[in-house]
Order: sequence, then C-alpha cells, then structure tokens
Amino acid sequence: MAEQGAPAAPGQDITKPDRGHLIGLGGMWLAKWSLVLVAIALGALLFGWIIEKLWVIVLPVLLAIVVCTVLWPPTRAMTKRGMPSAAAAATTLVLFIAVLAGIIAGIVPSVVSQAPELANKATEGINQVQDWLQGPPINLKDDQIDEGIHTIVTKVQESGTVIASGVFTGVSTASSLLITLGLVLVLSFFFIKDGPRFLPWLHSVSGGRAGRHLEVVLSRMWETLGGFIRTQALVSLIDAVFIGAGLLILGVPLAPVLAILTFIGGFIPIVGAFVAGALAVLVALVANGLTTAVIVLIIILVVQQIEGNVLQPVLQSKSMKLHAVVVLLAVTAGASVFGIVGAFLAVPAAAVAAVAVRYIGEQIDEKSAEANIPDDVAADEDIDDAEREGVTIDEAAVAPKGIAPKSITPNAG
Repeated sequence: MAEQGAPAAPGQDITKPDRGHLIGLGGMWLAKWSLVLVAIALGALLFGWIIEKLWVIVLPVLLAIVVCTVLWPPTRAMTKRGMPSAAAAATTLVLFIAVLAGIIAGIVPSVVSQAPELANKATEGINQVQDWLQGPPINLKDDQIDEGIHTIVTKVQESGTVIASGVFTGVSTASSLLITLGLVLVLSFFFIKDGPRFLPWLHSVSGGRAGRHLEVVLSRMWETLGGFIRTQALVSLIDAVFIGAGLLILGVPLAPVLAILTFIGGFIPIVGAFVAGALAVLVALVANGLTTAVIVLIIILVVQQIEGNVLQPVLQSKSMKLHAVVVLLAVTAGASVFGIVGAFLAVPAAAVAAVAVRYIGEQIDEKSAEANIPDDVAADEDIDDAEREGVTIDEAAVAPKGIAPKSITPNAG
C-alpha cells in the first residue's frame, strides 16, 4: 500500500487493503477457529470422560427416560380424566411391569435354552459359505479370508450362551442388574409423575431468555425421542411378525428365537436388522438347504424394503429422519464405547442431538445479516455489485416480486 502523502502507483486502488494485511487477517481467522475447535474437542472429551465415570448413574436415567416415552401417553390420558398424577403413574408402571414380566417369563427361558443351538447353526452356515467360496466356480483361496471366517466362527461359538442376555451388557460391574432395573423403575415413576413440572421449574431457574430457549429445545427433544421409540417399537414388531411367520411357514427351526432377535435388533437400525437377517439365512441354509435360505433372504429383503420405504416415512415425521451414514456411525460409536446398550441408545441420542443442531441453525438464520436484509435492498445490492464489476444484468431477474425494476445503463467498455 502506498505511503501516506505519496502518489499511488498507476492502477493501484488506495481504498483496498494491502495483500499482507489480508493474509494476516486470514491467518488470525484460521488461528481463532482452530482454537475454538480444539476447545470444543477437549470439552467433548471431558464430557465423555464424566459420562463414563458416572455411567452407573447415567445409564438408569437414560433408560428411565426411554421408558417414560412409552408410558407417558397412557398416563397423560388418565390424568386428563381426573386421576391424580401419582395414581396414574403408579397404575401405568404396574401394568408395564406386569406385561414385561409376562413377556420375559414366556420368552427368555426359550431363548436361553436355544441360544447355543442357534450359535451352532450359524457356525455351520458360515462353514458352508466358506466351502462354497473356496469351490468352483469362485475357487477363492485367500488365507486372510480363511482366518477372518475362523475368527467369526470362534466368536459365534464363544458367545452362543450369552446371545439372549447380550441386551443387558453394558451395565456397569459396580451395579447389579436387579439394582439397575429397580432404579430405572423408581426413576420412571417420578419422571412420569413430576415430569410436567420440570420445564416450568427450569424456566424459572434459568431466566427468561435462556429458559425460553431451553423449554423449546427440550420440548422438541421429548417429542422426537418419544416418536422415535414408539415408532421403532411398532416397526420392529411388524418386522418380527412377518419374518417370524415366514420362517414358521418354511419350517425353519428356531423361528420364535429368530423373530425375537429381529424385534430386538430393530431398535439398533441397520446393524441390528443385518445381524438378525444374517442369522435367519444361515440357520435356514443349514437346516433346510439353499432354496429355503434364498426364500428367507427374499422375505427379509422385502420386509426391510417395505419398512424403509413405507412404514418409517409414514410413521415418522421428516424432522426425525437421520442420514444412514449418521445412523451407522452413531451405532458404531455407541457400541464400541458402551456395548449393546450404547448401540441401542446411540440413535435416539443422535436424533436428540440433531434437534439441538436444527434449533441452533434456526436461531442463527433468524439473527444473521442475510435474514434481516429486505428483498428489495438485497436486489439493489446485487445490481450495484454487478455495476462495479462492469457487468450488465437483467434487472427484472433480480427485482423482487411487486417491485419495479431498476433502470440500468450498460457500462461502456
């Protein structure tokens, strides 16, 4: 940039900053946002470390919230008819415990007794697939694939006795299963009974502006979580019924167990459906042959396509939908950190986080400079920018609807 008092060089615009000054501004901007991202990453790591250390407390709270999303609609219906909130919450919880106990008593013993057989069938199916890949016409002789298949076989054999109880893994060793379930039920009772008082209390504590934002975000999160859990339960039940019926008609052994695993796997999108479907196909391959296995595969694919293209779009609102990549990454991260319980809670957590991100985006859009510029002013600025660049544009194309177009004389040369 020319020194003060010195004439500017030919073609130099003294109103523009020096090149080095612009590079410095860019470097400062990059450094500032790098520090911001580092601070956010450190905060996320610290938050994850706290959650891990307090997992014994956090897990019952999260499971109780999930239970409340299922029990809140009947409780609300009873309170609207004049029943006290405590009585309504207790009635709903007792009925829930009775139904859950009946299901467990009727299903779990069968699942536990047949789980080793299921693992053995799956192992035989993997061995048959291995033999088919190594034979004509494929003639695959890769040692790494053999080693990987043997690893899978060993893993299935070792986990055969814990398939039925795997859904409860992830509970901290410091807390027994009974204590955790008891704490979940107690927390669910109080959450259902006193839940409507939480948002007003939080609003009064956090103040007017923060309370308003928290109330909106938490309300949307609750609606999203409740809709997601109820929808997944219904979709998983439909999948289990149709796939289980197909297995029974085809005479595939262990059909009830496979149907139960299909229902449980439905709460872990993508991964759960894949694992349950693969087990069903492997069992059908071993017990009934290749033709039955192909038919089972077709049934599973048809049911999954109907679920993905018909049921979920109809039952779930667009605001709850997450991209398949986000779902897969969330399930992978949750399973790697907190086991099967983490995989189960990963997608609801991602859906709730998406609600917060969308709300933040709405607030940014509302307060950003672009949102506050009237359409006619924005159009005039576009025309002025074009004039400064020596470009002639069609003023009617940028003039807002109902505003007379601005007269522009094309710039000479």
